[in-house]
Amino acid sequence: MASSSRIFEYFVVCGLGPEIRSLDMTKGFQGTGVMYMPSFLDQYPASNHSIYPPPPPQLPTCVLPAGIEIYSSGLDSNDLSTYPRSYPIVLTEGDGSKIYVSCIAFRDPICEDIAEAYRIPENSYADKCICLVSHSPSFQVLRDALEELFILCFSPTGSSKPLWEVIAYMVSNVPLPTPGKDRVMFAIENCLLSAEAPSKERLPHADISFQPLVQCLDVDNLIRLFTAVLLERRILLRSNKYTLLTLVSEAICHLIYPFRWQHVYIPLLFFSGVDYIDAPTPYMMGLHSDVDTSGLAIDGVVVVDLEHNSITTSEDIPSIPDPEFSFLRGEILKLLHPNVVGIDHMKINFGVISEQYAGCGRKPWGGEHDFQLRLIFLRFFASFLSGYRNFIEISATNVFNSQAFVKKRSRSTNQPIDSMTMITQFLDSQGFLDYLERCINSDENSNNLLDKLQDATGRGQNPTSIFPSALVEPEVITIAETDADDGGASHGEVAKYCYDRFPSNIRTEEQEEKRRSILTSVSGSGRHTISSPSVPNGMDPKAESLSPRERAAERERMVLDIKVKLQGLWLRLLRLGASEDPLSSFEYGTILALIESDAEGIGGSGFVECIREHIHSGWQCRLTDEQFIAVKELLKTAINRAISRNDMMTVRDALEVSAEMYRKDSSNVPDYVQRHLYSLSLWDELRFWDGYFEYLMDRSSNKLANYVSLVTAQLYLMAGHMVRLGLSDTDAWHIIETIAEKNNLGYKQLIKLRGLLSHMQQLRVGYWGPTGKAQSSLTYGLPSPRSQDAVDDSQQPAEASGLGRSWVQSMFSRDRSIRSNSFSRVRKWTSDGDGQATPEVGASPRKTELPTSGQKKLQSNVRVLKGHTGAVTTLHCVTRREVWDLFGDREDAGFFISGSTDCTVKIWDPSLRGSELRATLIGHSRPIRAISSDRSKVVSGSDDQTVIVWDKQTSQLLEELKGHNGPVSCVRMLSGERVLTASHDGTVKMWDVRTDTCVATVGRFSNAVLCMEYDDTTGILAAAGRDVVANIWDIRAGRQMQRLQGHTKWIRSIRMAGDTILTGSDDWTARMWSASRGTCDAVLACHAGPILCVEYSMSDKGIFTGSADGLIRFWEAEEGGIKCVRNLTLHSASILSINAAEHWLGVGAADNSMSLFHRPQERLGSFSSTGSKMAGWQLYRTPQRTVAMVRCVASDLDRKRICTGGRNGMLRLWEATINI
Repeated sequence: MASSSRIFEYFVVCGLGPEIRSLDMTKGFQGTGVMYMPSFLDQYPASNHSIYPPPPPQLPTCVLPAGIEIYSSGLDSNDLSTYPRSYPIVLTEGDGSKIYVSCIAFRDPICEDIAEAYRIPENSYADKCICLVSHSPSFQVLRDALEELFILCFSPTGSSKPLWEVIAYMVSNVPLPTPGKDRVMFAIENCLLSAEAPSKERLPHADISFQPLVQCLDVDNLIRLFTAVLLERRILLRSNKYTLLTLVSEAICHLIYPFRWQHVYIPLLFFSGVDYIDAPTPYMMGLHSDVDTSGLAIDGVVVVDLEHNSITTSEDIPSIPDPEFSFLRGEILKLLHPNVVGIDHMKINFGVISEQYAGCGRKPWGGEHDFQLRLIFLRFFASFLSGYRNFIEISATNVFNSQAFVKKRSRSTNQPIDSMTMITQFLDSQGFLDYLERCINSDENSNNLLDKLQDATGRGQNPTSIFPSALVEPEVITIAETDADDGGASHGEVAKYCYDRFPSNIRTEEQEEKRRSILTSVSGSGRHTISSPSVPNGMDPKAESLSPRERAAERERMVLDIKVKLQGLWLRLLRLGASEDPLSSFEYGTILALIESDAEGIGGSGFVECIREHIHSGWQCRLTDEQFIAVKELLKTAINRAISRNDMMTVRDALEVSAEMYRKDSSNVPDYVQRHLYSLSLWDELRFWDGYFEYLMDRSSNKLANYVSLVTAQLYLMAGHMVRLGLSDTDAWHIIETIAEKNNLGYKQLIKLRGLLSHMQQLRVGYWGPTGKAQSSLTYGLPSPRSQDAVDDSQQPAEASGLGRSWVQSMFSRDRSIRSNSFSRVRKWTSDGDGQATPEVGASPRKTELPTSGQKKLQSNVRVLKGHTGAVTTLHCVTRREVWDLFGDREDAGFFISGSTDCTVKIWDPSLRGSELRATLIGHSRPIRAISSDRSKVVSGSDDQTVIVWDKQTSQLLEELKGHNGPVSCVRMLSGERVLTASHDGTVKMWDVRTDTCVATVGRFSNAVLCMEYDDTTGILAAAGRDVVANIWDIRAGRQMQRLQGHTKWIRSIRMAGDTILTGSDDWTARMWSASRGTCDAVLACHAGPILCVEYSMSDKGIFTGSADGLIRFWEAEEGGIKCVRNLTLHSASILSINAAEHWLGVGAADNSMSLFHRPQERLGSFSSTGSKMAGWQLYRTPQRTVAMVRCVASDLDRKRICTGGRNGMLRLWEATINI
């Protein structure tokens, strides 16, 4: 037995450490009703004395997922909630390997020194957890050993040795049994335990019982969950028992053998990580039932309630086709309920009746039942994938011919190909592709149980014949227990060690000194206030108490951990499918968080190094357009963070990597520069150009030339770079002048440089247009692909074209001979010592260019409206137009109507201060998604697939319209008692409220409809959604007018103004269409994220677009196309709503910020003379922002009101009370 293989790798204790923080990271003791962050307390062996990697840093949070609570009492025999809890958890490492942990959580007295330092009441208790950590899936052995240690600790008779000696001996000496050969016997005090593993020729080791899975879910729900796992859906398990979540997760993963779950796997999610459920990529997570998820968007998530045997999801799960479904269901029923299944059978054995379940039919559930259940699913796969090996094309890419396989199955089962949706999706899954790769490229094929079972079935053999016989008894290895230390005993008596709490391990002198230092600091600063024992001056006592060697070792471990995570995330980001959006993926979000949240820059530098190593290993930088953009955004973030830390080494490395990737990418120069380089704050900094000047001087091949001429030549080159990057003339000249003066350049050379810089600025504006950092507000939309007036690139000035090529060749050339380590030899990156000013650290590279002359100094009026108990999902403002308020006498004009995940609709009257809530409408059973109204009615659409019409005055439910087969996404009240609705089932329907019937299905889409617009004056309807096509219908004529194609991703917003239709899409573009001609007149493509809202200004024919990048762009028609005349960076999160009136513009964003713009009437005449009408919009006012996540926004511009609805269920109503 190799000494390096042990079944127990670490024994760990987690609980309340000397640094107390609440879950919201507030330092100090906050009281007994608050949950606190768990910490590592003790472990054996120490990480630096173990052959195994250290326990993962997130272990304390995972083993105590709810956090730590402080109690006034300990164990109470009459209160079950105080009893210790034993449960397993499974963690997944960056390389996909699993860590198995057995846990016991219990109440333990708080250490006296901690209680004294934080002024915690005496005799208080806190949650503590002891754990055994292993890479072996030996759940039962881990649990038995841990429970024996716990019982031994609190046994009234005590133990013969100190508890940590028992732990140390067990962890250090119990070996990992050889699969199929060894049985290891070991003892803890007087309890004998054993561990063994099955042969590798049998099913993989699963030391769990499958009984909880079949007890919690009936057969149909079990098969439904199994199907969802095979198709790699987002799966969320709910239960109020930790053990159940882990066991069911592990059991379902074993049932899909020989396939593996390839995605995020967190069987027990810590409570504060509930936002992970919003991840767009496949995952399997378990979450305690007490955690509220009503405020989360769980569309498409398969929610499995293990307590109530239910599975809910908003997306259809394709069924397993017959005959495999009937086989699977029937065999499971035989195993679970043999008496019911065979109730009609005679009790005589004719010799031909199957004896498969004879050994377990009438016995209590045990290991034989587990084996038979797993064999049933393996037999299912053998039939389901019958003959699959014939369709593996052994080639350079190891392709599986799925189309031919499906056709063959269709012929053999006499089923149409259209009915095989489940099979088609499974063959495209990552799990199936991973299985093929393992079988073809490894030795696993020699022990492939699926292939063996298919061969045995073809020969008519018993399925169990593929497993080796268990006639050979395993060799017993006994781990002898050491004799008790009797040094302190006499006459044969053995000393006993008893404990009233779980003991601490012996600390080293350094550890004890560090602990004292932390508690001393806390105690010293906490004399005056018990609730806030924070460290003075913001110092971290833990960091202060570390020795230099410990600090270096800690940082080295942190660097390694982050780099390993980044490598795994980077590789998974590159493997995303063509239909997946990298910017919304879990991998992108996690990498971004590692870069942004790391104060030491490890995340940024590690990400850059990760890409560099990948390139050096032979990667050809082949990225899709979406991946290219995502990687560039991550690199820009890393560069900006490095600049704020003055980490110029990372800046240099990131630019080198960026250049390397650019050389291997076929994107054109303008697109690359405009979208990925302009926003870097690096170009404004003197220290960068000073270092680059030194590099140019060192690289110069003509060093024998006159020094003045050499300096001037390099400054000429730098001036060209600055102009091409779009630096303003003032900033560029300041940098050049400073460097010239440092190098004693004469007056004549300065005049030449100044003239050259001005000339190049004019060339840049003439060739590229007034773009870049010099005039970032002015960018141009791309011409329509169908435009007949395309600009001829050959007409551009030759000088400017040469300038552009010169810039690319010198800094980001695809020709390696030209660049020759372009940045690797830059020597002076730090600022010069002359006291030169540098930009403020951490300053944002984007500057808001808003005129301040139009801003008022009056205080805005913001009210918080409370009433919903769930997240607000939709908001509607009752406008004067929809209630025909011609004379201003309609009371309901200006009402806001909200819908929520609490399934209610609420009507709010802003004129009633303090009692704004007018009515609550109750009738839906799922979250509300859409609201509309007219003079007398309110209509609402919900995820429950119904539309309800309400009486606005009496709040009575008038009609419930049923007919959609998916969540209702849009509703619109029409004149004549008609209602238009759109749904995720892909249909747009018209209803007659008087008869409660659907009078017409106006249109059908192949996927969900997300947005809809209707013009009452013309009867034209426009709708769009996930199938990336916008359809136009003439409702009155009963015909489809146009089918607008051009977007490549979901269309999220649509606006109609006369013959003009605007659409905004996830492909980062907006498009302007002609409804009558069906043509695309312009593509507006200057955003760096999905466009969530579009708006049209009727007064000045302008267009507004708002995006997930937080930008608002103003567009205006000019000769030759549409031009962006203004770019606003007022908001820092996704723009959710833009609403334009004649003189007012309201904007709301997801970060709970709002803004109101005004265009004074007296200025209208002057716009035509200046040529820009859109420039007249001025920021009128914006309220103070509060911390909240907003999901919907509505505006009432007649009364200067904007209302937002947040995840917290609150509405924030802003009323800019002004006199016009």
